[in-house]
Amino acid sequence: MIGLRLDRGIAARVDASDVVQEVLLEASRRLGDYLRDPAMPFHLWLRHIARDHLIDAHRRHRGAQRRSVDREQSLRPALADQSSLDLAAQLIDRELTPATAALRHELQNRFQSALAELDEDDREIILMRHFEQLSNQEVADALGLTEAAAGMRHLRALRRLRAQLMPE
Repeated sequence: MIGLRLDRGIAARVDASDVVQEVLLEASRRLGDYLRDPAMPFHLWLRHIARDHLIDAHRRHRGAQRRSVDREQSLRPALADQSSLDLAAQLIDRELTPATAALRHELQNRFQSALAELDEDDREIILMRHFEQLSNQEVADALGLTEAAAGMRHLRALRRLRAQLMPE
């Protein structure tokens, strides 16, 4: 819930897991009050606290005049919302020097090795999303999953791929 609703600009500053921790701390402090008078189901009560924390994060990072996330400028504003393949295509040097060609070849081999080390499900979803450029809904339909399950599987696959590429 938090990850889906966290503003992109704020997400660059605040990780969703940090907001979740804050929510759980507050819920822990207020649990006694809830148990004395449970006015709503527990999951709705917890969701309400989470929503309040999202609003607070928005106020802190969008409403603050000097530190507003709106004052920040991306180093690559034109590339911010493009797919990873589009981003890679724009970073490719059109005039390859021998050193650049060797580096590119080494990086391609490293990427392909890391991709090959993933299990079949992870590899398949990365290929579908990034190389076939299928939408999350299309991947979900193809794999017989819900859209949320396909999204989570994709996120986990990317994390595993990142761990393969950057083991430290």
